[in-house]
Amino acid sequence: MAKYKKGELSKTIAKNKTMYLMMAPFAMLFLVFTVFSVVAAIFLSFTNYNLGQLPKFVGWLNYTNILLEDDVFLISVRNTLIFALITGPLSYFLCLIFAWLINDLPKKLRVFFTFVFYAPSISGSVFVVWSYIFSGDTYGLINSMLINTGLINEPVLWLSDTRYILTIVIIVQIWASIGTSFLAFIAGLQGVDRALYEAGAIDGIKNRFQEFIKITLPSMGPQLMFAAVMQIGSSFAVSNICNQLAGFPSTDYAAHTVVTHIQDYGLVRYEMGNACAVATMLFAAMVLINGFVEKFLKKTTNM
Repeated sequence: MAKYKKGELSKTIAKNKTMYLMMAPFAMLFLVFTVFSVVAAIFLSFTNYNLGQLPKFVGWLNYTNILLEDDVFLISVRNTLIFALITGPLSYFLCLIFAWLINDLPKKLRVFFTFVFYAPSISGSVFVVWSYIFSGDTYGLINSMLINTGLINEPVLWLSDTRYILTIVIIVQIWASIGTSFLAFIAGLQGVDRALYEAGAIDGIKNRFQEFIKITLPSMGPQLMFAAVMQIGSSFAVSNICNQLAGFPSTDYAAHTVVTHIQDYGLVRYEMGNACAVATMLFAAMVLINGFVEKFLKKTTNM
């Protein structure tokens, strides 16, 4: 971060006032809807607040009740960790590998495959398609295929049976979370200086895999960091897919995550103090993980 002597900051702002004015609308919205919201949530997490009365300060009571007495919270933490540990890294590396394989295709093919991989992240019909695939009646795609082949005699309740719910939601989450990181990796690969590959060939790099490890990845630090932040956020904040596919709440809380637990506290019970306490703990965990990933990427790339 640049350091300014006394008076230099004001001169810099005056010199670049046009750019600061253009940034002002976004900065104001960011302060109001992000920074202020985070600060307000942290404050409310120490209160008893139900939207109908003024907040009453209760100290650490919300946190102790959630950690020591809320069994469903522990289930949501377990499910969220499973989600994050599987969907985060797997989706991240799938995005990187697919982008690397597609990057050298002719332009028209590259644009087509980019659209194919990005479409699931913006498609509003994702839940309709997967609900049909894993429907619990004989009309569901999986059930009809298994019955027609004689593998099962009666339909399986894929989205109600606790043995299958979490696995199915993880599959759908991986499929739906590829888009944004994939675009970032494609942009990063397109921006790598081709002269580096020529210099690498002179220095003894013999194949594409060595190019990828020794040249491509170290040159994509910003894109790797952006994709990591996006994957961490999507894997820890998963909720809509769980609610749409498995219901709210899901059977025996099999697909209950930390974010759906926040929704339960805030939107169902109106216990906003508890909801903000859970949200604050999730926010702190994501900040710590992002910090760790940033340090790791700075050591291994040219950031």
